[in-house]
Amino acid sequence: MITLFLVMSLANYGMQQRVTCPPSVIGDINSPVNFCQPADHLIGGIISPRFFENPYSFTFSRNPFKRIEIWEVVRSSHVLSFALAVQDINDNPKLLPNITLGFSLYDTCFHGRMTSDALIDLFSGGEISIPNYRCGRQKKLLAVLEAGESDISTHIASMLGIYKIPQLSYGFVLNDKAQFPFVYWMTPKQETQYHGVVQLLLYFRWTWVGLFAPDNDNGERSLSTLTPLMIKKEICIAFTERVVHKTWLWIPHELPAMWREVNVFVYTADSQYGLFIIIEVESLLQRLQNGGKVWIITGLQNKISLCDTDCFSYVHGSLSFVMKTRKRTKKDYYEPMSPTSPSCMINVYDCSYSKHALSLRGLTKCREKKNLKLLPQEEVERIQSQDSYINYLNIQVVAQALNAAYSSRSKRISIVGGGGRLERQSLWSWQLHPFLKEVRFYTNTSADGQYLDEDGAVAADFDIVNLVLFPNSSLARVKTGRIERQGSSNMKFTINPEAIVWPNLFQKTAPHSRCTESCLPGFAKKVQEGKPPCCYDCAPCSEGTISTQEDADECTSCPEDQHPSEDRDQCVPKAIIFLSYEEYLGSLLASLSLFLSLTTGFVVGIFIKYKETPIVKTNNRDLSYILLISLLLSFLSSFLFIGRPRKATCLLRQTAFSNIFSVAVSSVLAKTITVVLAFLATKPGNAMRRWLGKSLANSIVISCSSVQVLICTIWLGASPPFPDSDMHSQLGEIILQCNEGSVFMFYGSLSYMGFLAAICFTVAFLARKLPGNFNEAKLITFSMLVFCSVWVSFVPTYLSTKGKYMVAVQIFSILASSAGLLGCIFIPKCYIIVLRPDLNMKEHLTRKS
Repeated sequence: MITLFLVMSLANYGMQQRVTCPPSVIGDINSPVNFCQPADHLIGGIISPRFFENPYSFTFSRNPFKRIEIWEVVRSSHVLSFALAVQDINDNPKLLPNITLGFSLYDTCFHGRMTSDALIDLFSGGEISIPNYRCGRQKKLLAVLEAGESDISTHIASMLGIYKIPQLSYGFVLNDKAQFPFVYWMTPKQETQYHGVVQLLLYFRWTWVGLFAPDNDNGERSLSTLTPLMIKKEICIAFTERVVHKTWLWIPHELPAMWREVNVFVYTADSQYGLFIIIEVESLLQRLQNGGKVWIITGLQNKISLCDTDCFSYVHGSLSFVMKTRKRTKKDYYEPMSPTSPSCMINVYDCSYSKHALSLRGLTKCREKKNLKLLPQEEVERIQSQDSYINYLNIQVVAQALNAAYSSRSKRISIVGGGGRLERQSLWSWQLHPFLKEVRFYTNTSADGQYLDEDGAVAADFDIVNLVLFPNSSLARVKTGRIERQGSSNMKFTINPEAIVWPNLFQKTAPHSRCTESCLPGFAKKVQEGKPPCCYDCAPCSEGTISTQEDADECTSCPEDQHPSEDRDQCVPKAIIFLSYEEYLGSLLASLSLFLSLTTGFVVGIFIKYKETPIVKTNNRDLSYILLISLLLSFLSSFLFIGRPRKATCLLRQTAFSNIFSVAVSSVLAKTITVVLAFLATKPGNAMRRWLGKSLANSIVISCSSVQVLICTIWLGASPPFPDSDMHSQLGEIILQCNEGSVFMFYGSLSYMGFLAAICFTVAFLARKLPGNFNEAKLITFSMLVFCSVWVSFVPTYLSTKGKYMVAVQIFSILASSAGLLGCIFIPKCYIIVLRPDLNMKEHLTRKS
């Protein structure tokens, strides 16, 4: 194996010597740089700060040496943050006492060949890069930290797996434990950001979006996670573009139609090259349509802040998710890395290189020469605020695992040499795996409570930042919202839309990104066959339903006491309807009732005044009084039906009406029978004479009325009427009415009253031709004909009307039938009494016609 590595390396690279000191990129960019700090145990790291590795032909003009400055800034942030985290471990007396922790970092640009060089150098123990060959320096490598893409991470895992060295990855996620058993995923869960993306889209109602993802395993994983979340919330994906890093062959020559329709692009970036993707797409968009899109970006973390002005102009107005690192007290925005970091690097590190003849490459090697505490505090805070959180947590996990491993071996010592000197037993990197799997680290130094969850991922909150390029060319990432953990599975989403600066194309207003126009309130979405759910029609709500918000999935019914407005966009209270005195119909019926009541009273007065006249005394004067009083009460009972239904009025109106009318009809029946018996009694030898008198008439009235009283008593005892409201008969109205309680008893009382009227009409009709100038049977016949006609027509009319008109029909029937009895029986008598007193004589009344 050693020979194979050596031959391959010599054949490919030759024996080259390269030196660049202090660290700079002006030299050979294909040669990795090694930053190291010797110690008892080393943590290896593979970093890639070179954002502008390939000179893509961008359309903007700028000084090419700015790329070098950015390179140095990024390299400084990685190296210094790593060094600060290691120094924090070494300064902690409770963690790894008497043991020092060092590091060996390699700047490889995530280039395959340079990464292989770095790994071979890590496996080598001497100045020459020969794996497993140890001479001069002894390195105890514990673990390797890297953030490469899928191919680089897989390559690193394959080489580290030979030695079972733990690999802590915070780039590509190697979830296949069977193939990569020594890889630990140490990054924040992307699902947190994806849930935030969905919440952000829902908040601004962006349901027609384009989705960009890397064309690798990371991209496939992000698509398989994010797409179901978006579909579940009815967010449609207009198109999905899988982008290939380091090549622009995937970019179309002409702008696709879908790209024109969509104003919001979601990009699940997984590496530094994601920034180039945005720049190239935006450059194409601005050339072809004079405007850009709103980008929602995940995965780039802090890398965008390292753009210069020209680069930042392409992502201006976009939204990004950044892991929350520390609480800021005065400023609510993020600043790019300070340009003084390269000078700090030069002051802290010194460089040398390998001159051994068998060295595979002339790696630039930089050793720490000063204590990092000499750095200005402001510079330390800037470094920590950018990239140190994940580095710090990863290094802490390794340190905790190493501490646990040594603690378990504290009683296991070995005797070295003949003098019996005690020494700790050696610890190899492969022996660290059980402790890495068990360690659950909770940091108390983080104000945000960062920790590793049960899956080993960093449980972190995220800030939603707006990428802004101000007119004075200053850059900022303005915090506009956040995603906070709420327990193990819930998250809290907050956003401040007023703080967001949108791209110039949208003129300071939130962009519109939908397949169709929103359905206004009063309409509901109707899915079009063969089209995505977001491309729908708007159908008006059906009768009786409403929709109060835009894009309602379905229309809903109003509460019983409310009804839809004319536009069907809200529920309004129903109008309360009952027959009141204030309205025209109620006042008319009340006036008519009062008039007929006064008329009846006037007739009663005439009969009392002329009570001794023959026409009043004819046919039982007492029955006439009973009938007149019954008619008067029937007219007055109409007032029980007018006005708001109450409990008392509901109990009285039907029972009082039924009993009063039963007394009136019984009185008419008694009068009719009396007329017949009086005619029969005039014949000589007829036995009917003994039936004549008040007793017979009173018996008829009492017996017939008692049956109706019994019916009403049973009615009130079993199921009495009560106030009720009918909310469904009339649209938009609540009808206040009296529920009859028992419909059977109601129609039973009416039927009995009709039965009495039918008997009375039949008897009077048979006696209508009796001889005499004043035959009252004729008058009763006409009165009962009117009475029966009214109540026969009442039943179908009553059943065909609703609401207050039912009450009006019943009142009219009461008034009409009572007025028929009054007019047909008593008006002719009053005419004779008042206007023709000459006819009010016994001889005239008894004379046969």
